[in-house]
Amino acid sequence: MKHILIAEDHAVVRIGTKHLLKSLIPDSTISDVDDFDKILQEIEVKSYDLLILDINIPGGNTTKMVETIRQKSPGIRILMFSSYDEQQYGLMYLQAGADGYLSKDAPEEEFKTAVMSVLNNKKYMSEDMQQMNINRLINPREFLPDPIVSLSPRETDVMNLLKEGLGTAKIAEKLNLQLSTVSTYKARIFEKLGVKNIVELITKIK
Repeated sequence: MKHILIAEDHAVVRIGTKHLLKSLIPDSTISDVDDFDKILQEIEVKSYDLLILDINIPGGNTTKMVETIRQKSPGIRILMFSSYDEQQYGLMYLQAGADGYLSKDAPEEEFKTAVMSVLNNKKYMSEDMQQMNINRLINPREFLPDPIVSLSPRETDVMNLLKEGLGTAKIAEKLNLQLSTVSTYKARIFEKLGVKNIVELITKIK
């Protein structure tokens, strides 16, 4: 029997996801939570095979949450479930330790394929994303580099928090980093994206 945890703050999405999982794996046990702290509480008291994780879960929303989950439950499989652009965030979360990345716009069959792939210890990304990465390797000159893709997972976390209006001190607190470290990340982000201030940063990544 598979034990699955859905982490999603929108009730309608939780209900729909649970329905699809039950049709796919009838004998599974499925629990759900609506914020990041509850994920940690759940995995401390129960062993789960799969976590379906909304990238924008309250209390999370950075790649650090994957690391935190792994520390508490090393064997759990993590499928990111998101409306964020897969080309920008998919590979980044896989590099951070997730096992798959699935768009919330994906059709039912792709949802089922993603779930079964991750449960069977395989990495998952959409066919379009796989093909894009293959084409990028074969014909790198045809792909103009996206400066945002050049950011590391932690730099992307800092960028997103800067975009939300958080200052350096708040970012350091949220990500459990030193102030000097956040300042270094901020300088790297500005350099890689070719911006000089937060206003230019927000305009660049809209």
